[in-house]
Amino acid sequence: MSKQTRDSHPKELILPTDIEGFDSLSELALDMRSSWNHASDQIWRQLDPVLWELTHNPWVVLQTVSREKLQQLLQDTAFHKNVIDLVQIRRDTAEAPAWFQQTYPQSPLSCIAYFSMEFMLSEALPIYSGGLGNVAGDQLKAASDLGVPVVGVGLLYQQGYFHQVIDKDGAQQALFPYNDPGQLPITPLRKPNGEWLRLEVALPGYSVWLRAWQVQVGRVKLYLLDSNDAANYPAHRGITSELYGGGPELRLKQEMLLGIGGWRLLAALGIKPEVCHLNEGHAAFAVLERARNFMDETGQTFEVALSVTRAGNLFTTHTAVAAGFDRFAPALIEQYLGGYAEQKLGITFHDLLALGRQNPNDSSELFNMAYLAIRGSGAVNGVSRLHGKVSRHLFEPLFLHWPADEVPVGHVTNGVHMPTWDSAPADELWTKACGKDRWLGATEPLEQDIRRISDASLWQLRSAASQSLVEFARKRLSRQLAASGASPEAVDGAKRLCDCNTLTLGFARRFATYKRPNLLLHDPERLLRLLTNPQRPVQLIMAGKAHPADLAGQALIQQWMHFIRRPEVRPHVVFLSDYDMHLTEHLVQGVDVWLNTPRRPWEACGTSGMKVLVNGGINLSELDGWWAEAYTPEVGWALGDGQEHGDDPAWDAAEAEALYDLLEREVIPEFYTRDEQGIPSAWVNRMRESMARLTPRFSSNRTVREYTEQHYLPATSAYLERAADKGAIGVDMVNWRYALEQKWTALRFGEVKVETDGEQHVFEIQMYLDDLDPEAVQVELYANGVNGAAPERVEMKRVRQLVGATNGYAYTIGVPAARPASDYTARLIPHCDGIAVPLEAAQILWQR
Repeated sequence: MSKQTRDSHPKELILPTDIEGFDSLSELALDMRSSWNHASDQIWRQLDPVLWELTHNPWVVLQTVSREKLQQLLQDTAFHKNVIDLVQIRRDTAEAPAWFQQTYPQSPLSCIAYFSMEFMLSEALPIYSGGLGNVAGDQLKAASDLGVPVVGVGLLYQQGYFHQVIDKDGAQQALFPYNDPGQLPITPLRKPNGEWLRLEVALPGYSVWLRAWQVQVGRVKLYLLDSNDAANYPAHRGITSELYGGGPELRLKQEMLLGIGGWRLLAALGIKPEVCHLNEGHAAFAVLERARNFMDETGQTFEVALSVTRAGNLFTTHTAVAAGFDRFAPALIEQYLGGYAEQKLGITFHDLLALGRQNPNDSSELFNMAYLAIRGSGAVNGVSRLHGKVSRHLFEPLFLHWPADEVPVGHVTNGVHMPTWDSAPADELWTKACGKDRWLGATEPLEQDIRRISDASLWQLRSAASQSLVEFARKRLSRQLAASGASPEAVDGAKRLCDCNTLTLGFARRFATYKRPNLLLHDPERLLRLLTNPQRPVQLIMAGKAHPADLAGQALIQQWMHFIRRPEVRPHVVFLSDYDMHLTEHLVQGVDVWLNTPRRPWEACGTSGMKVLVNGGINLSELDGWWAEAYTPEVGWALGDGQEHGDDPAWDAAEAEALYDLLEREVIPEFYTRDEQGIPSAWVNRMRESMARLTPRFSSNRTVREYTEQHYLPATSAYLERAADKGAIGVDMVNWRYALEQKWTALRFGEVKVETDGEQHVFEIQMYLDDLDPEAVQVELYANGVNGAAPERVEMKRVRQLVGATNGYAYTIGVPAARPASDYTARLIPHCDGIAVPLEAAQILWQR
C-alpha cells in the first residue's frame, strides 16, 4: 500500500435508506456519543455481535449488516421502539440547557474553536497517537456534556497513526492500514446546494484542495480536513496521509493546512469564534489567518489585527523539553509562507520570522511554533501545576530579565472523561452512589457520596474487573500470537495465562527513553522473584508503541519481549500489542495498580493514571505531572523525592531499587492481607480515598469548567472589547507599544531614598521618563518571596514632578519593616488597561 495516495472520493455507499427506521439507526451510528454513552451498544450487538466486538464501530456494523437482518430486527416492535426512544433521548439531550447555559445564560460567548493535530474519540476513528489526542477528545466530550459551545478543528489522516505488530524476534513492526472514509463515522460537509465543501490553500507554485468532513460528538461538532482530493497532484494528496510521519517539510505543510485551512473552513461555514484554543503549537498558524481575516473585515494593518485577535486566543502547551517544540528552518518558512506574509498579511518576511524567534536578528535561529503561539495569544497555560513551572523556565528567554515566576504561563491540569473510561460495573456503582447526571455539572459533592460505599461493594467491583481483564488479555494475546505465526501450543497456552485472584500491575504508554519503561527491568532476577512468589504472586500486563523512528524506544520493547519469553517468566507477564483506545479501556478498568515511571519533570501531565481512578485502580507513580499535585499517602504510592535529577543512570538505579522495595514492603503485602471476609480492608480504604478525592478533581468535567471560567469567558470579553469599532482600541495599543519600544532605552532611575520609622520602610524613587507618558508605565517595589511564598509586588504612587527635569517624577510607597529594606528593589514595567504584561509587552527596567 502506497503511503501517499489512494482513490479519495468515497464511493457513494448504497445504503438501505428505504427501510423504515434505517435513518434513525444512521443518526445513532454517526454520533460519537455512543463511545461514552453505551445505551445503544445492545443495538449494534444484535445487528452483528462478532463485528461489533472486533470494531466497536456502529457505522461499520450498520453498513455491513444485510437488508434481511435489518428488516427483520426493525420489524421487531421492541427493537424498533428502543431505536426510536434512543433517538428521541439523543435529540432531547442535545436541546436541553446544560451546565453552561444554566450558569451563564447571558454570556456573549457563542463559540470556541478548538484546534488540535489529533483527537482520540473512539477506536472507530483512528486519527490519534496518544496523550495529546486523548486530552483533545476527552475535552470535546466534556464540552458536549456541559454544553460549552466548542467546535473542534483537525485533520483526517488516510492512515492515522501506525498499527503495531511484535514479530518472532520480539521487535516492533509498523503497519499503516488505510482509513477508508466510507467506513469511518464521519460525513462529508456539504454546502446548502449539496456540493461538497472544499477549500483552497496556496502553497508555493500550486494550490492544495482540502475536503471537509464533520464528526458529531454529542452536542459538539468536530471538523476535519484532508488533502486526499482528486484535484490534487498525487504527492499533495498525501499531505494528510499519516499522523506524525515524514520530515519537517511534510509537518510544516500539515500545520499550514490545520491552522490556515482550519480557520478558513470556519469562515466558509459562517462560524465566528470569539475564542481560538490552540492545543499545542502545531496549530499556531491559525493566529495568522485569524488576524488576516480581521484585516479583511476592518481594513486594519496586521499589527492592529493581531493585537485585537490575540486577546481571544489561548495557547496550551503540552511540552516539557525545548526539543519537543516544532521548529522549522528559515528557508522552509520562506518557501512556504514568505508570499503569504507579504501578500496576505502585508508584513515583511523578517517580521514573520520575528514572531517565531527569540532573537529576530539571528538569521540562523529556527522558527519556533510555540513562540508564534505565545506571541499570538492572550493567555498561555501548561497542563499540570508542575508543568506550568517547567514551562515558565522553558519560555524565560522570551521574557528577558523577568523573574521566572512572572513568566506568563499558568496551568490548567488535564483531566479525563470519566464516562469514556469507566467500566459498566463501575458506572453502575457510581450511579447508585452519585446519580446518573454526576458528570453533567459541578462535581464537588461526589467525594462524600463515594465515601459511603461499603468495603464489600468496592471489593466486588475490583474482583469482577480483574476477571474481565484476564478474559480480555487471554483472548487478545492468543489472537496476537496466532497472527504473528506462533505455534498452536503457544496460542492455546495464552488462553490459560493470568489469574484473576493475583495482584495485577498495569504498565502501558508510549515507549520512549524518558518514560523509563525498563525501570522495572533494572534487576530482572529480583523482578522475577517478586512475580513468582508462591504465597503472594504478581502479574504484569503491558502495552505500548515506540514511534517508528525511535530506535531506542523500540529497543526497550524488544528488551521486555526477550524477558517475557523466558519460560519461567511467561506465565506472569503479558505484552499486548497495538496499544489503542480499546485496549486502554480494558487495562484501566481491570488493573489493580497503575505504574508510571517517567524521568521528572519530563511528563507534562500524563493522563493514563487518571483513567484508573473511576474504576478503583490505584496509582504508583513518579512524582511528576499530575501525580505531583494529586499524591498523598492515603490515595496511592509515590516514587522519587520530588526533585529533578536529569539523565543520571545512578539515580535510575536507585529509583529501580526503591520501586522493588515499595512493591515488596507495601503494595503486595497490603493487597494480600485479608480480613475474615477475604477483603483487604487497608487496600479498599486506599481505593475509596483515591476514588473519592481524585476522580472528580481529575475529570475533564473539572478541566473544561476551569478553562471556561478562567480563560474562555475572560478571553471573550477581552476580544469583543478590542474588536469593537473595527479594532479602534487595537490601534491605540499598537501606538502605545510603538512609543514604549522607541523610548524605553532612554528611561532611567534617579536617586533612591529609604527611611525606616520602626513599623515600615518608606521608599522614594526618582524616575526619568524622557518624553514617555507617565500613564504608560508603572513603578513597583519588588522583593523575592521567602520560604516558598510568592514575591512581593507593590505599586508605587507618583507624588510629584521633579523640579527642572523633563518628565521626571518622584514615586513613593511604604512597606512593613519585617524585612530588611535591602530586600527591596524598584522596577519599571509597561502599563496599559486591558493589556497583559509581560505577555504583550515584555520590557522591564530594574533599579539595581
